[in-house]
Amino acid sequence: MSDYIVKGLAFEGTIRVMGARTTETAAEAQRRHQAWPTATAALGRTLTGTVMLGSMLKGDGKLTVKIEGGGPAGAILADADANGHVRGYISDPYVHFDLNSQGKLDVRRAVGTEGMFSVVKDLGLRDHFTGQVPIVSGEIAEDFTQYLTVSEQVPSAVALGVLVNPDNTVKAAGGFIIQVMPGASDETITLLEEQITKARPVSRQIEDGLTPEEILQEVLGTENVRFIDTMPVSFECDCSKERFGNAIKGLGNQEIREMIEEDHGAEAQCHFCLEKYQFSEDELRGFLTDEKDKN
Repeated sequence: MSDYIVKGLAFEGTIRVMGARTTETAAEAQRRHQAWPTATAALGRTLTGTVMLGSMLKGDGKLTVKIEGGGPAGAILADADANGHVRGYISDPYVHFDLNSQGKLDVRRAVGTEGMFSVVKDLGLRDHFTGQVPIVSGEIAEDFTQYLTVSEQVPSAVALGVLVNPDNTVKAAGGFIIQVMPGASDETITLLEEQITKARPVSRQIEDGLTPEEILQEVLGTENVRFIDTMPVSFECDCSKERFGNAIKGLGNQEIREMIEEDHGAEAQCHFCLEKYQFSEDELRGFLTDEKDKN
């Protein structure tokens, strides 16, 4: 089954929901970065939360989530657009610890709890929207919850999960977001709080073969939710040799000349997908803006 997001409304439109299966997406990130289990869980959770946030955007909108908790894994960065495409990296993918007291991967220890969770949205306007909140747990799902509730002022519950195989590959990944809209009754909110507390870990449900729709139905009740849209999800990077070439041009003639004379070329690597791009001496000369330096 391929990765996807499903969106819906519950309790007569007073609750907005979305669920995601992201196993293949998290697996692709793990494969590219050769991440160890705890780092994989942290990155996979971030990718899942980010792609769901991105799916709330319109048109050509894009956003970037950055998590800097001060832990040994370093910063985690993920980009997503409105069409289910996401990419991301973790500064140190080679982080792993023993399981925590709950028998789960110790993501909190890897991420850290002293720092900021930030979201930058590019909505195609002159200015970007930036929202930032302190990290509250380092477990990532709670930090997405904090961001949505405090920065976007939409009471929300976020669940994210990643299961990792003994060989470091991803076994299951996914998540859901449940948001309270104006008009929701106190009874509905109380019911949701109880059901979310009782729900099994989302990664375990995906491992058992449940779809995002079935996971949401378990929490909300089959009769209470109506699904209205689905969207495929994939790890996709928009890097290219042309983009890196433009970045090299921006360095200026002096640095480019040093690349030619000292390194006899240049290599650029994308942080997100680790794709490498080679530039020959002749290609670098073509980037020089002073004509006499090109010869």
